[in-house]
Amino acid sequence: MKKIAFATAATLLLTGAASAADLAARPYTKAPAPMVSVYNWTGFYIGVNGGGGWADKSWDIYNFGGAAVVPSFREGSHTASGATVGGQVGYRWQASNWVFGLEAQGNWADFSGSNTSLFFVPGTVSNRTKVDALGLFTGQVGYAWNNVLWYVKGGAAVARDKYEGVTNINGFVFDRATDTRWGGVVGTGIEFAFAPNWSVAVEYDHLFMDRRDIAFTSTTTNLLSRGDSIRQDIDMVTARINYRFGGPVVAKY
Repeated sequence: MKKIAFATAATLLLTGAASAADLAARPYTKAPAPMVSVYNWTGFYIGVNGGGGWADKSWDIYNFGGAAVVPSFREGSHTASGATVGGQVGYRWQASNWVFGLEAQGNWADFSGSNTSLFFVPGTVSNRTKVDALGLFTGQVGYAWNNVLWYVKGGAAVARDKYEGVTNINGFVFDRATDTRWGGVVGTGIEFAFAPNWSVAVEYDHLFMDRRDIAFTSTTTNLLSRGDSIRQDIDMVTARINYRFGGPVVAKY
């Protein structure tokens, strides 16, 4: 009986060892790579901006009361400065790290300044300037580091100006003119996306508005008062916030 029990135990032991040997080894599985969120700048966007700017103005009178001033006489220069606020709308598309875009921007402005004219009796007359509206129509090229975008822009610019001649004795406006002029613009900015569809940016723009002949009308007779050739350049620094109507953040492995 003991021999039978011993033989049975030995058989079970050998059978179990053989079965364990027949089991395949557990395969090794590599852990999945962590997911990385990559911001995508593609899409339409709309936003608002605000900041300040300054416009450098140089006045050269070439006509006074219908009579030519030859050669033209430098009346003087001044810087018109102040605040600006507006909005922008555009579209961007991203290829690898490069971002391309088109944008239209319109701003209200209050860039004001004046200087005493050197043409009239010294100290009697001032030339006053105000830039009250601006528009930019630009293309963009940028480079993105995930949710940080640096870009440059360039294109066309338009500005609306108001000019006045003022007597320093009593502040009487004796002539005035308005002008809408076109020029060029270059700028640069850096933008940070802080949410899937929201971003903030700081931008600098320089507007080349060149020189333009301006005809002033008398406020008392409605006749030509004088003609000035006025050159101006405009600089702006603005903070911007944009909402993008684009796809979600892309996940990469």
